[in-house]
Amino acid sequence: MTRAKVEPVMRSRAKAMRHEQTPAEAKLWQMLRAHRLMGLGFRRQYPIKNYIVDFACPEHRLIVELDGSSHTHDAQIAYDQNRSAFLHSQGWQVLRIRNSDVHNQIYAVCDRIIATLN
Repeated sequence: MTRAKVEPVMRSRAKAMRHEQTPAEAKLWQMLRAHRLMGLGFRRQYPIKNYIVDFACPEHRLIVELDGSSHTHDAQIAYDQNRSAFLHSQGWQVLRIRNSDVHNQIYAVCDRIIATLN
């Protein structure tokens, strides 16, 4: 698969975000990194056009987005819907997971990721 052109500023921003993970991102990353989840290759803070997604599995065109409490506000919901619609138009599937689920049910979250791919 060829990699889409991403502006250097977006790559730089994504790199910086990798060093500023939320606790939920860090916990899920421990389950996804190094092909630990069913041999799937995930990337974190992955730039796609003008967006940086939390986790992406490029081989299967799957994005996993973690949502904290700010994602329950109307403006953020609308932004997330527009963002997901754009990513879908680029051929990606977007799976949204609440931070609380990562903290309280990490294995169920992993099962949900696998089920989404099946």
